[in-house]
Amino acid sequence: MAKSVEGIYRNGKVDPLEPLQGADGGRVIVTLVVPSEPVGLSARGIDESQAADLRRRLSPFAEDWDRPEMSVYDEPGSDIRVDGLPSPANRVAAPHA
Repeated sequence: MAKSVEGIYRNGKVDPLEPLQGADGGRVIVTLVVPSEPVGLSARGIDESQAADLRRRLSPFAEDWDRPEMSVYDEPGSDIRVDGLPSPANRVAAPHA
């Protein structure tokens, strides 16, 4: 059985944020979550009104994106395939002619 819990790393050990019944002496996998840098939208040609419109249009997907199992898509270069097709996030755009 696998169970994911959040914790805080302090002084060389991980303190879970919730009790872990029956886990004493068990094996664990620790994944460090590093906060990402903010994206400079203006450097990408997106102004405040366009950013607000994008947030509004993408908000229905936020609940799905925030699910723990979706973190696999955050890894650049990961080879995620669905029904044998590469993930859209992994497709490389053709250079402009």
